[in-house]
Order: sequence, then structure tokens, then C-alpha cells
Amino acid sequence: MRSLFPVTDLTTSENAGTGARPDGEWSLDELADAYAYPGGEGPWLRANMVSTLDGAAQHDGRSQGISCASDMRIFGTLRGLADVVIAGAETVRLEGYRPARAREAFAARRAAAGQGPAPAIAVVSGSLDLDFSLPLFTEPLVPTLVVTGAGAPPARIDAARGAGAEVVIAGEGTRVDPARAVRELADRGLTRLLTEGGPRLLGQFVAAGVLDELCLTVSPMLTAGDAQRIAGGPSVAVPERFALASVLEEAGFLFTRYRRI
Repeated sequence: MRSLFPVTDLTTSENAGTGARPDGEWSLDELADAYAYPGGEGPWLRANMVSTLDGAAQHDGRSQGISCASDMRIFGTLRGLADVVIAGAETVRLEGYRPARAREAFAARRAAAGQGPAPAIAVVSGSLDLDFSLPLFTEPLVPTLVVTGAGAPPARIDAARGAGAEVVIAGEGTRVDPARAVRELADRGLTRLLTEGGPRLLGQFVAAGVLDELCLTVSPMLTAGDAQRIAGGPSVAVPERFALASVLEEAGFLFTRYRRI
């Protein structure tokens, strides 16, 4: 893996002044430094998505087929830095979400930041059509959160709580308000937020103007077909401009990071 932007000067005699980082596998510490959350007390919402060259966010309904090993290392690093991972109910079902693991590589960093051993998983669902017998709800290191609206079916709310999940009300009726969801999670001390989609949920965060950062892996593949883009739903009235923060490359995959201007 190599850094294309920004270029980092090295202090070794061999590479000093060249503005290049040597190729090779980055350590998890190096990746964690590169993807560290910015300082500040307010919430910071970043998204992590992958897309093919022709804009497909998945193949055969899942993102794994367009990913790679280094993409998964970055995926794990972003989770290792986050307080909470937010995902839509459909993504949780399709991708087979399980509780986030505690990883020794991030233990000291998380402890120093006052974080628990692993990020919580927050599932966004208006109807709460979820299987609360799954390990995601019954076996997490930290309780899974279910983000829903005030009008969600009471029996499903009871089922979620009975399984040990924390129910977060962030909207009226069965609709979840994306901005309110961010505020509700931040009020619980979960300010380092990471969303992994899917496209419908990411589109809602974009439309609400609450996405601060996009980590986008550009996969050197073409799939054609009618797969979803990384963000769906209604378009915004005025496109929002983001600034390029960094680009890493390996085997033709580009690992980009954009931040709100």
C-alpha cells in the first residue's frame, strides 16, 4: 500500500526528501493514525463504503465481492476507532451482522480515548422487523442499540428490550430522523460515529446534511447490471461539496477519504 495524497516525507536517508512512502503493508497503528477522528467535542459521522468503477455498491446483493483484503483491514480499523457503528436493518440482514469484536491491536488506543472494548452496533429500523434471537442482540460485548421512531410497534420495542438491546427513539411515527439519530447517539457519549450503510441509510444522512466524512474504496472492477449506488433515496436540491483528505492505493484499489468543506 502506498500514499498518493497527501505525500508524506520520510526521515530515512534512503527516502528523505523524496516525498514518497515505501510500498508494503501498513501496520494497524499506521492505519489508525491515518484514519484518526478529528478532535472536538461534537459528533463526527463518517461513512465507509465501497464502489466499483461503474458505481455499483454491491455484487449479488453484498459488498464482499467487490472488496479486497486491504479494504477489510481498513474496515476493521475504522471499526476499531469508532464508538458506534450504524447500519440499516436491510444491510444488517444481507451482510449477516454480528457483534463487533474486541481487538487487542486497538485496546490501548481505545482505553486512552475512554472507549469500551468494542464499538456498539446501532441498527436503524422503523418497523423493528428484526430477529432479536441473533447473536447481534444476545451476545454483544456492549449492548446493541436499535434506533427507531416513537410509533414503532410496542410489541417489537418490548422484544428488542427483552433481548438486551437499548432502544433509541429518534423520530416520529415509524420514520427515523437522521439528524436526531446522530444527536441521540451523541447524547449517550457516542460521538465517533461510523455508518456502513446501506445505500438508503447513507442517502438519508446525506440529505439531512449530517455526514462529515466519506471513506470510499474505489474497486477496479466493472459489474454493469442495476446494482445500487453507495447512496440512494431522493436527490438533494444542491449537491454538497466535499474536499479530498487522503488517497491510499494498493493493487489498483483506491482508498479515498473526503471531508465536508
